[in-house]
Amino acid sequence: MTAAIDTRALAKRIRIHTLRMTSGGGSSHIGSVFSMADIVAVLYGGVLRVRPDDPAWPGRDRFVLSKGHAGAGVYAALAERSFFPIEKLDTHHRDGSDLSGHVSHLGIPGVELSTGSLGHGLSIAAGMALAARLDGAAHRVFALLSDGECDEGSTWEAALFAAHHGLDNLAAIVDYNKIQSLDWVEKTIRLEPFADKWRAFGFAVAEVDGHDHAALAELLGRAPLPGGKPTCVIAHTVKGKGVSFMENAVLWHYRTARGEEFAAALRELEEGP
Repeated sequence: MTAAIDTRALAKRIRIHTLRMTSGGGSSHIGSVFSMADIVAVLYGGVLRVRPDDPAWPGRDRFVLSKGHAGAGVYAALAERSFFPIEKLDTHHRDGSDLSGHVSHLGIPGVELSTGSLGHGLSIAAGMALAARLDGAAHRVFALLSDGECDEGSTWEAALFAAHHGLDNLAAIVDYNKIQSLDWVEKTIRLEPFADKWRAFGFAVAEVDGHDHAALAELLGRAPLPGGKPTCVIAHTVKGKGVSFMENAVLWHYRTARGEEFAAALRELEEGP
């Protein structure tokens, strides 16, 4: 565990940073960043065993953002944890910047893996977990998935692999905000009964309010769950959480906040809890 950090304040700063980053650089996916901001804040605020002054420390926990389109949120968390200067966030998604729109590990301390093509993150995280076991290493591997990528067969192949090998050092977290790309998950490919599917694939499963910091810290702090199985944490979230006109709105998967929309969103975030 890292030193105590006010994760609610960290989540607020992540949202404000990423609103500015995506607006200034002209990128999108702000709704996807906001839905996972509390999860990322809890992970980087105390759950993940990491050393900002030694990003390649062999004993660190590995974190894979499988939903790489929301990479701005991880960049903001890393900057807040002093992996690199906060001022660097201003370069996000601009010409010549290494802070790409989809998260990249190239030249960015603290990022384990470049992602963006959905459905790959859990596969690679499972490989990392198996490698850790073969090496006799004690670190844990966390992978944060989108609900939309759970449409993909590669996700379920990885789940089969992880359960087959009993990877009890692996925790998959699903940001279950119920919206993907251009429509609601329910109207695209229905996932329910979602928890039962993960259990049937051999995972220990827990569900949690993905915006409840105390519940997230308690659950993720003891993940993976006991029982010799990989863990799936289904985090129920709200797309666009924190800005009233973005919440539960399909539009804000791709839309960029500018002008009055940017000003209104920033006011809400700055005045909010």
